[in-house]
Amino acid sequence: MVTEIVILIVAIIAAILLWKVLKTVKNMVINTIMGLIVLVIANLVLGLHIAYDWIVILVCAIAGVVGALLIIVLSYLGIAF
Repeated sequence: MVTEIVILIVAIIAAILLWKVLKTVKNMVINTIMGLIVLVIANLVLGLHIAYDWIVILVCAIAGVVGALLIIVLSYLGIAF
């Protein structure tokens, strides 16, 4: 009886931790997609030639649209990217 209760408690804790991790991953994926959409639109409209390398994707994943706007400004000013 005690073993089943311990297993149930461990399963509940694992489910809660897994839910929190997946929630974080979901938010990062959404940030990345939104940032890359902004970059694609900026490349098409402004004629920028920003390459989609791992640094750009990482900045968009962490900062989202704000990171994409930072990349656009840096590229437009000729500082980076």
